[in-house]
Amino acid sequence: MSETAPAASPSAVPLIRCRGLERAYGTASARTVALAGVDLDVVKGERIAMVGPSGSGKSTLLHLIGAMDAPDKGGVVVAGRDLARFDDAAAARFRREEIGFVFQFFNLVPTLSSLDNVALPARLAGKGASEAQAAAQKLLDRVGLGNRAADFPDALSGGQQQRVAVARALVNEPQIVLADEPTGALDRRTGEEILALLGEVVRERGATLLMATHSDAAVSIATRLLSVEDGRITEDRALTPITAPIKEHA
Repeated sequence: MSETAPAASPSAVPLIRCRGLERAYGTASARTVALAGVDLDVVKGERIAMVGPSGSGKSTLLHLIGAMDAPDKGGVVVAGRDLARFDDAAAARFRREEIGFVFQFFNLVPTLSSLDNVALPARLAGKGASEAQAAAQKLLDRVGLGNRAADFPDALSGGQQQRVAVARALVNEPQIVLADEPTGALDRRTGEEILALLGEVVRERGATLLMATHSDAAVSIATRLLSVEDGRITEDRALTPITAPIKEHA
C-alpha cells in the first residue's frame, strides 16, 4: 500500500506533532518493533480512525501521545509541550487534565457507582465532590444513562458500561480523547451505537479523537483514516463522516 499525503491542512497548526517515533519491546534476542519511524500531525478537532492488524503499532502510538509510554527515538509535542520534558508528576497531570481515555474493556472501578466512576477523574483533578458529581450526572444524561447513575458496573450491560466509560473520558473536558479498540468487547450493533455516540459527543465538545480500531464502522465517525502496518503509517486520507442515529441504553 503506497503512502499518500496527510489529510490535515499543511497550513493548520497541529495540536499533536509526532516526529521519528520509534519504539521496541523486549530484549535483543526477542525484540519486537512496535513503531519504526512515525511522523504524524493532528489538527484540533480531527477524528482519526487508525486501522491495521494486531501488533501493527496502533496502541503503542496512542500510548506515546497519551504520555503513558516514552519512545526510544523521536518525540511527541502536544499543544506546544514536549512530552519528553515531563517528569512523572507532570505526565500524570497531563494525562489527568488534557487526555480522556476509552479502553476496550471499560476499566470501570467495580466498587463505584456509575456516577462515581465518571466523577473520579474530576475528583483526582482537584474538583470538589459536588462539582464533580454535577459534571458526571450531566454526562451520564448525555450518554443516555442518567437514570443509571446509582448502578454499579456489574448491573450494566457491556454497551452501558462503555457509555459510562465515554462519559468518564470527557468529564475533565480534555483536548484529546484516545480510544483503544473501544468496541472490541461489544457485539456489532452495540459497537456501532457506541461509535456513533463517541463521535457525536467528541464533536459537540470540540475535542480531538484518535481511535485504534478493527471496526469498519469506525470510518463512519472519522474525518481521517490512518492505516498502520509493521509500525509505519502506510495510508493517510481524509474521510467524510456519516451521521448515524444514536439509540439509548444499549
